[in-house]
Amino acid sequence: MLSRYGEADSRVQLDRLGGAAWQAKKARLKNRIRMMADQLISIAASRALSRAEPVAIAPGAYEEFAARFQFEETEDQLAAIGAVMDDMASGRVMDRLICGDVGFGKTEVALRAAFVMAMAGRQVAVVVPTTLLARQHYRNFVERFAGLPVKIAHASRLVSAREMKKTRQGLKNGTIDIVIGTHALLARGTGFDDLGLLVIDEEQHFGVAHKERLKEIKNSVHVLTLSATPIPRTLQMALTGVRDLSLLATAPVDRLAVRTFIAPFDALSVREALLREKYRGGQSFYVVPRIRDQDKIAEFLREQVPEVSFVIAHGQMAAGELDDIMNEFYEGKFDVLLSTSIVESGLDIPNANTLVVHRAEMFGLAQLYQIRGRIGRSKIRAYALFTVSASQTLGEQAQRRLQVLQSLDSLGAGFQLASHDMDIRGAGNLLGDEQSGHIREVGYELYQSMLEEAVADLRAGDEGEQEDLDSSKNWSPQIFVGMPVMIPSDYVPDLQVRMQLYRRLGDLSDRGEIEAFGAEMIDRFGPLPESVEALLKIILVKSFCRTANVEKVEAGPKGAIVTLRNNTFPNPEELIKLVADPASGLRLKPDHRLVFSRNWPTPRDRLLGVAQLMLHMARLSEGKTG
Repeated sequence: MLSRYGEADSRVQLDRLGGAAWQAKKARLKNRIRMMADQLISIAASRALSRAEPVAIAPGAYEEFAARFQFEETEDQLAAIGAVMDDMASGRVMDRLICGDVGFGKTEVALRAAFVMAMAGRQVAVVVPTTLLARQHYRNFVERFAGLPVKIAHASRLVSAREMKKTRQGLKNGTIDIVIGTHALLARGTGFDDLGLLVIDEEQHFGVAHKERLKEIKNSVHVLTLSATPIPRTLQMALTGVRDLSLLATAPVDRLAVRTFIAPFDALSVREALLREKYRGGQSFYVVPRIRDQDKIAEFLREQVPEVSFVIAHGQMAAGELDDIMNEFYEGKFDVLLSTSIVESGLDIPNANTLVVHRAEMFGLAQLYQIRGRIGRSKIRAYALFTVSASQTLGEQAQRRLQVLQSLDSLGAGFQLASHDMDIRGAGNLLGDEQSGHIREVGYELYQSMLEEAVADLRAGDEGEQEDLDSSKNWSPQIFVGMPVMIPSDYVPDLQVRMQLYRRLGDLSDRGEIEAFGAEMIDRFGPLPESVEALLKIILVKSFCRTANVEKVEAGPKGAIVTLRNNTFPNPEELIKLVADPASGLRLKPDHRLVFSRNWPTPRDRLLGVAQLMLHMARLSEGKTG
């Protein structure tokens, strides 16, 4: 019955095992979770009921468009594309989250969906958080749709006011098929003739007001959300089944993980990193947290690394100037781009494979992960150096963020990172602005499982009161036979490994699975000690107990006392017959407990006897009397 609490907070108050406080906490949560599950179900139900015109796919044209993709699709990509196509053809409104690491092909999923929708004669809007990302997506879309009868427009501050006015008119009268833009698209003055698909890229960067506007638009159109590190609330809604989720976890062929280093700022290390990239023919990003930091770093580059040429970029520059700078860097005219975090969203410069982040402790976890995703997008090994202040002590949260980032140096770790973020920050209330403090009472994992079960019960139409939300499936029978039932520390010394083994054992119920687990233990750790053999037998006995609705078995030398859960047995007629048979050695006590008279002198006898007894009761409960 182990579950991971989540946040490693030393201030957590522990409850006594078997005490009433823990049960009281879970009981308090029951009603809150049921109410939340009710709201989640109504959101999901309204989405399921809102119909959308099925979108037909023209096979020939679609295959030709797909063939323009210059890389080989990964299995995850194909599965995500298939799921999106099924959603759009299903006749109900799509709300799917594509969670994939930076450079794992989320944009391709959006391109295919946009193609199908545009060819069906309906409009597509792609909303992104930054002007640079809007420009990059616009270029990608124009390149991929070249020669096709699809009109694509760009809406951001890089576009002139006259051009923007023309775009708005085109969207209203239906002459523009696909528009790619920043939150300028969410302005009240922007209307659509027949919007069919809304693609939201990196939704974690949009503010509350923008999200409320997106909600208004979302009600009747297909929505595809792309994110490498979804915000906790979005991830939670996907995990509870309110939104559909597709994971892109497979790295593209030949992709190498980024080597990550975290260290106090050291001029020599930074100089070495930048020069190594220059001399292997590549480019570097130097990212600072604030615009005012740029002058100091520019001075450092001029004095300490005069061999490299650099250019400065930040979000307060004039749109045209920023556009020119990015174009020049993309074309390789400079060795280093010294910028603020504006580079974090989606920039694709394959030749840039070294990253230096100044004062990394001032960035958020997802932000750092996204910034690191700007490098390592080709077949060349990339290096990220996160420098922290040498003179100031890091706060606890900043330390944890950087530790998590350094530990997640494998490819495809964005989903894990989002989960860590949910641990550090909490998921928040899914349906409002306030934080769900009660998640902390039981820990994230148990809360999640209680919420999932409540959602499942409501979906199944179970509106009745339950004794406990986690009782119907996760209750655990208690078996007492008077012998050690455990994995000893001298057999498996590592505590974490023992915990994982106990956790896996809790999920086993089938005899074949338990035998396979025992064989694996022998293979990994050697011959099974008696206490581990007893543990495996007890796990099997517990599965029989669940079938027979037996809550507790207390065995001794003269037999066993069996307590039925809620005093009920699945097949009462057969139990009455058994009690009436004098040869069974069974009698029913006034408190409804069953007493079996047996001769079990040793603990081993008791264990084997209880196993046979519970197997018999399980068979009786299923009507198998043979």
